[in-house]
Amino acid sequence: MLRRLLRYCDKNYRIDTLLGDVRDTRRRPIIPLRAILQSGLVMALTRMGSLNALEQTRQRGYWRRWIGGALPSADSIGRVCAQVNPDDIRNIIREMYTRLKRNKAIRPVYGKFYAIVIDGHEPNASYVRCCPKCLLRGIQTNQGEIVQFYHRYVMAQLLCGSFSMCLDMEPQRPGEDEIAAALRLIERLCKTMPRAFNLILGDGLYARANVFKEALRRRKHVIAVLKDERRELLQDVRGIMKKEPPVTFTDKNGCKHVCWDIENLTTWSTLPVEARVVYSVETTVATSPDTKRKEEKTSEWAWATDVPQKELPTQEFVPIAHARWKIENNGFNELVNQWRADHVYKHEAMDVFWLITMLAYNFFHAFIFLNLKPQIRKNHTKLHWAARMATELYASLYLGYCPSDSS
Repeated sequence: MLRRLLRYCDKNYRIDTLLGDVRDTRRRPIIPLRAILQSGLVMALTRMGSLNALEQTRQRGYWRRWIGGALPSADSIGRVCAQVNPDDIRNIIREMYTRLKRNKAIRPVYGKFYAIVIDGHEPNASYVRCCPKCLLRGIQTNQGEIVQFYHRYVMAQLLCGSFSMCLDMEPQRPGEDEIAAALRLIERLCKTMPRAFNLILGDGLYARANVFKEALRRRKHVIAVLKDERRELLQDVRGIMKKEPPVTFTDKNGCKHVCWDIENLTTWSTLPVEARVVYSVETTVATSPDTKRKEEKTSEWAWATDVPQKELPTQEFVPIAHARWKIENNGFNELVNQWRADHVYKHEAMDVFWLITMLAYNFFHAFIFLNLKPQIRKNHTKLHWAARMATELYASLYLGYCPSDSS
């Protein structure tokens, strides 16, 4: 299964050629950079989570067939990756997106809208290890305040229909907040992949005028959670809700929505266009783990956007707005808990290893949802296929052969 996935990546996305186009800053390299990157990609695909674990597989057989020589040491892989330009890895992700779009594997979430979800994530923190890119903060302890070093990334994930694709990430720099890194990420995506998206989904942190202005300048739309009770915009909406009748519908999951969709709001004075607010009161029925009885749970959501109601009706707006959670469930949660993305492989090369993990994540999901037949896919989880790939790697290493690709 692992060899089949790698052949799929090479045939459909030219991964072998694209890895050969990546460059580093070494003047007279002894170890080919392609061998370094190929090793890191297999480490991510098999979810080893450690360069030392990868180094323990330095037997003959698989590695000579895949990289054309012996597996580099853990120190060599970490040292060389620290000298790689992250933009070269981003180019591979962009090439993959281009081919997926050309093959019509990326579909709009509704009508003409292609949506990306943007959110921040903190992969690590330390009181000892630091680098020039580390952020600083004071932590109060019994011994006084201690300086903590940490990294934070803002990631963009494209909603592709059956799966989600990690498009890009941007590190937060010292002295700036998450929004500054997000605006830089949006600017780069608009330059490198201008037609990949026209709708940006974000949490309450992104309900800011500068985010909406940047999106409007790039001819994009924004949907952001509105949850600050002190906002005049939300206060005005609550007053209008008392006079306007709601729209009621039930989604495919059985959740009942009572929504107020209010347009042409001018309360947000710093916004250059009229705002639209969708307020949804949602009721679901779930079985209580304590009483084993069905109980109703009610939650309230509010979103601010510049998308007109005629282009995105209320019943379509609400599920798209809730799709923001995909970056938490199918993005950070899966990348951290299953792909070991938070592991510090090399402190100076954290950006490169995060991008390699994102690339492996994209390859894996494209292979599962676009290459495997539905009859095969529905009987097994993604963890099953991941375990199959890891098992085949170790079998080929220790038994001295590569398994067949009949599966």
